[in-house]
Amino acid sequence: MKNWFLGLAKREQIFVGGGAVIVIIVLFHTLVWAPLDSGQQALAEDVARWQKSLADLKPFKGLQALQAGGNPTSPGTDSREPLVIVDQTLRARGLDRALQRSQPTTSNGIRVEFDNVAFDELVLWLGDLSSQHGMQVSAVSMSQTSQSGPGRINATFTLERS
Repeated sequence: MKNWFLGLAKREQIFVGGGAVIVIIVLFHTLVWAPLDSGQQALAEDVARWQKSLADLKPFKGLQALQAGGNPTSPGTDSREPLVIVDQTLRARGLDRALQRSQPTTSNGIRVEFDNVAFDELVLWLGDLSSQHGMQVSAVSMSQTSQSGPGRINATFTLERS
């Protein structure tokens, strides 16, 4: 092969040498670089998919502790008064318009009365109180409201911090 290459004219040797370099570059790209690059892209897609899954699961963070009968927040993590907690969480959910009265019962308890409130939003609010602030329902009274359509109720809750 060496004798054949040396037997070529100078111009032909440059042309064959350039062609050999191009073939080596194409082979390197095809056999080495492309598989590594596609593997990196697949891993990047996997990481993005896992990050999205983790973000989707964040709302369920305290669910395991609740199912085990525990309290996801350790006692004393929220030292604010129940009245303050209830007021802030009601405003965050937009339920403050349906609030009729809120009255402290004990240092760790509060009685809250609603008129014509959306049942679904009320349940979500109670879930927030339980998972984020360690407050549990100790007594409840609910009735249908005649003022509005379906899904609206009048309710009275007594909440206690565990």
